[in-house]
Parts: sequence; structure tokens; C-alpha cells
Amino acid sequence: MNPYLPHDLLWTTSLDGLPADAPVWAVNVLQQGRPVVVRRAEGAPGQVAVGLRGSNREQRYASWIPASSVQRQVSPEQLAAYPTGTRQWPALQALAQLRPVLDATGLVWGVSGSAGYELACGVAVLHQHSDLDLILRTPAPMSRLAARQLLERLRTPLCRIDVQLQTPGGAVALGEWAGDARQVLLKASTGACLAADPWQITERRA
Repeated sequence: MNPYLPHDLLWTTSLDGLPADAPVWAVNVLQQGRPVVVRRAEGAPGQVAVGLRGSNREQRYASWIPASSVQRQVSPEQLAAYPTGTRQWPALQALAQLRPVLDATGLVWGVSGSAGYELACGVAVLHQHSDLDLILRTPAPMSRLAARQLLERLRTPLCRIDVQLQTPGGAVALGEWAGDARQVLLKASTGACLAADPWQITERRA
């Protein structure tokens, strides 16, 4: 079974997964020892679906790496405990502010996106208008009322907060689950689909 979950950061020196026509910046990311991000996709045994990110928003590249090439792994929940230090980006200020709220849920939570990447490797990818991307591990169903209440507690004028609920069936946005739509978009390793209950679909891990 693949030990890596979506949003995990992996360090690898392998270029084996990159095709010959991969952009130069993507090759440089691996050569410089920067981490890649595990993404939701099914692949061949022994291969991990990953995304590479460059120095700007347009530089995103989907690829694969051999699981045997992984040298280090950091999960979003490990990043939740990383100190934000003296960096004053609004997303990191919001993280410090919301930690008690997230801890009070009793759920395992973590940091992903640009904030997680910068905390993990020190590469400056955040800016003044960056969102704070969070994940909540929700193995048991969360009611829509509880989702609305949590969404309200997480509001902050510092920046936009994007929370993904990681269910056994995939990932659903907290904001969507807190809404009134009968079905919500569920992102699973087999693709995206609409689901009335995101906890009733079992995801096969990539």
C-alpha cells in the first residue's frame, strides 16, 4: 500500500519520473533538492503521483517519482507544529491565530499549499495576498451544521482560509459542505465526482 497521502511533501533526487520534454524549471526543482507534493491519482505500483511547483503561480507540473527514491516525508499535520517564526505574511499570521480553534476541534489538522511549502523548505513562495490552505482529517462524518459553525470560527480578516475535509472517500471543501447544495464536489484518486455524502465513498489510495 502506498504510504503517502495527498499533500504530503516528499524529497527525492530522482529525475526518472520526468519525461524528456519536462520544463527546465521542473528539472531544476528536483536538482535543487526541493520537495514535491503528493497528488491524487492512481498509477503503476511503486510510483507516486506528485506535483512540482516553481517560483511563480504558473509553474505547476504533474509527474511521477519512484516510491523507492523518496528520502524524506513531511505531512501537513507535522507542518501544523512548525513555528512561523518572525515571518509576517498574513497567511502565517492567520495560522498562528487559528491554531487554538483548530486544536479545539479534536481533529487532526495540517497545513498545505504555499504556507506548508514555505514552512517545510524555507523557499519564499508566500505573498501578501496568499490564502492559508488547511486540511482536516475527518474519518467520521461531520454534520453540515458543525461545518457551518467551524467555518464561522475560522473567519479572519487576515486572509482567505481554504479548508479541505479529508474523508475516507477523498476531499471536499469545508465551504461547500457548509453550504446548501444537495451534492458537493468530492476529489478522489479516481477523479472528481459529485456526492451527497462524502463519507460514503471509499477512496483507493494512489
